[in-house]
Amino acid sequence: MDVSSQEILLDIPEQPDRQNPPRKGPPKLTAVNRQQMLMAMIYVEELIGPDHKARAIWQLVERLDLKRFRESVRTAKGCAGRPAWDPQLLVSVWVYAYSEGISSAREIEAIMEWEPGLQWLSGLEKINHHTLSDFRVDHKEALDELFAQVLAMLENAGIVNLEQVMHDGSKIRALAGADTMRRRKTLEERLKQAREVLGQMEDPQAEGSGNKRREAARQRAAREQAERLEAALQEMVALQADKTSEEEKDAVRVSVQEPEARRMKHGDNAIALSYNAQISTEESNK
Repeated sequence: MDVSSQEILLDIPEQPDRQNPPRKGPPKLTAVNRQQMLMAMIYVEELIGPDHKARAIWQLVERLDLKRFRESVRTAKGCAGRPAWDPQLLVSVWVYAYSEGISSAREIEAIMEWEPGLQWLSGLEKINHHTLSDFRVDHKEALDELFAQVLAMLENAGIVNLEQVMHDGSKIRALAGADTMRRRKTLEERLKQAREVLGQMEDPQAEGSGNKRREAARQRAAREQAERLEAALQEMVALQADKTSEEEKDAVRVSVQEPEARRMKHGDNAIALSYNAQISTEESNK
């Protein structure tokens, strides 16, 4: 039968292509929302692989004699007071940080929120930079000896070669300017004022404006300022300890924004607050 000669019973309009439908407006895309907060389930053991160096450092430090560090812990079971951080953890964190070329307690605290190795070592807990710094300063001689033991173990295991160690450094300019440098007397006065302001803000019976978010922001700003001034004053005391005369001590200046920065001369003859970043490696990695 000739189909073309049959009469059309129902006129059906041409249908649009379903694979590529006509678009009447702008494309509909999924937006990225970086302001949201999520509650995530994290299995700490899976943050790093089985051969990650953080595991090796933890196991290595576990084999060391840490009795001298635990003897200085003031809190005891059954007594009042917060528990102290385990010296094994603090030592492991410092060893791991040095292996990553990090020697600043503040930088360790900052990256501990996202760096997998430090997250695994601390069990997702955040260690305050004051705790890390005080531990390093209070046990300097013992830690220097311990780090030497760790290097010796790593060499015996064939991980590093200490026959020839090469060392190099580079100057990195700080963000803070010369106008942030202050004398010790000025730091002490500003720290006193900052503590007074912080104490007034934290008074639960003080009259406030009623804006809780704004008050919280003010308290945080005051607390951070006090912490910066306290860190600058500690750095000032450490620098003055190396000076013999009162004139030399009085000439010491510290930045209230970046206390660990020092005035350095660069290749363009400019003198600016800077850091001396250093790296060491052994012969096989050159």
